[in-house]
Amino acid sequence: MPPTPYLPRTQADGSAVSQPSAAERAALPRRTIALGAVGSVLLAVGAIGAAGVLVHDPVLAGSPFSWVRYGHGRDLATTVVYAGFFLELWAWVRLGRGVLAGRVGSRGVFVATAAWTAPLLLAPPLFTRDVFSYLAQGALVHSGYNPYVVGPEVLPDDVAVNVHYFWQETPAPYGPLFMMIARYVYAATGDNLISGVIVMRLVLLTGLGMLCWALPGLVRHLGGRLPVALWLAVASPMTVVHLAGGPHNDLLLVGLMAAGTLLVLDRRHLLGVVLLTLAVAVKVSAAGLLPFLVWIWAARLPGSAPVRFGKALGASLGIFGGLFGAITLASGLDLGWIPALTAPSMIVNWLSVPTGVGQLIGALANIFADVNQMVPITIMRIAGGVLLAGIAARQWWLARGGGPDAVRRAAIVMFFLAILSPAVLPWYLTWSLVLAAAMPWRRRALVACVAATAWLVLIAYPNGQAAMYDVPYLIGVAAISALAAVSLVRPDPLRLSRRRPAAVTEPAGTGDGSGTAGAAKAAGSTDTAQAAGAAETADRSA
Repeated sequence: MPPTPYLPRTQADGSAVSQPSAAERAALPRRTIALGAVGSVLLAVGAIGAAGVLVHDPVLAGSPFSWVRYGHGRDLATTVVYAGFFLELWAWVRLGRGVLAGRVGSRGVFVATAAWTAPLLLAPPLFTRDVFSYLAQGALVHSGYNPYVVGPEVLPDDVAVNVHYFWQETPAPYGPLFMMIARYVYAATGDNLISGVIVMRLVLLTGLGMLCWALPGLVRHLGGRLPVALWLAVASPMTVVHLAGGPHNDLLLVGLMAAGTLLVLDRRHLLGVVLLTLAVAVKVSAAGLLPFLVWIWAARLPGSAPVRFGKALGASLGIFGGLFGAITLASGLDLGWIPALTAPSMIVNWLSVPTGVGQLIGALANIFADVNQMVPITIMRIAGGVLLAGIAARQWWLARGGGPDAVRRAAIVMFFLAILSPAVLPWYLTWSLVLAAAMPWRRRALVACVAATAWLVLIAYPNGQAAMYDVPYLIGVAAISALAAVSLVRPDPLRLSRRRPAAVTEPAGTGDGSGTAGAAKAAGSTDTAQAAGAAETADRSA
């Protein structure tokens, strides 16, 4: 891939400022990396008392440090967690400014991600308790139960008591491959849930590795900038804190999705469909991507359009059916995960657009009459499903030319699949982000992404309980998210520094133009160049 050109810069007096050299772009943003690493250490330390800890902790119980789990000690631990998150968020925004100014390259983002993730490897689950559900479901399979029929409540208390009460009687909604993974993790660690959390996190981090491997190729096909893509999809607090720090099996899911998509774009169609099949065997959400990859394959085959499509569809279905059937047989389970997919719909929160609209209608109707709130919610969910089907069908048909356009349209469908589902959890938005990150981005979209990322991570408390109906808390979260977003393009928006910061401009390849054409267009703007130079000075001083 040819090197990405950078915006020309001038100083305030109009004199030229030299562009970043190759050595400067290769240099690591050490202060920013250290800032985020300190944040991660604080997250890990505070998590011992405030995150998704064990109900009966064999490590701290009866020790001199047990006080961090109760009363003022827990309050202190919670404060440490939030302080760590804010440092990490600040570091991510600073890293983004360096990426947009052309001073931080892919290597800097990779190193930052590693430094920010490493302290969380041994931490208790952050902002979720889902990993205990994973381990309990693995224990069910290991003990001879069918996790698609019974919930963790049938297990001994040592395991089941740590599962969120909402999921105690709920069958597993995950595919047979993930049930096998959970079974083997439980078999290796037994009832030592601390070890189970760590091993599960390490296994799921293979998804992060696949994502890091796939993004350079996806950028090559989709026209974005690699440092921006890595900053959005890999170094983001949504990935580091939620997917890895959680951990969530969506990390493995998105890694398989990204790698499979790249392989299909690189004409390794069979292997790409194999990885997408594995993704579906982890979580059925990935099935929304497979029909678009069929178009890419079909566009490269000889013959008329119907013949090409038939060949690609037949080959894809053959690979999918054979491999998925083999995984199901190997797991010793059945297709009970299909009816179990309705389990997440028991979640009622307004992150799902149809559910939120239904809640609003129900609240307004209750002003005048006693209305069962689930009635408008159910109606809106059905309407949301119809709308999703229409969007998916239209985008799929428009993608029939194959190529990178099919991936762009697949990202649109995965986004709507997340927000129009009956139940939505914050990390569902990563399904589309891992593909969209490799595309060109406008500055406004990057600002919105920063706001959404900060807000989505913080709408749960560190212990995993939902905070979506705590209005004062949400107001504070919204203010912090807005401040972080503005800080991406306007360092020191509160004007706390004596220096006069200037706005950060979007780099070549993230706006209307990319590559040489984008740089040429940017070169015609003196204001843009001045802003870029001033932004560099401001960020270095920070």
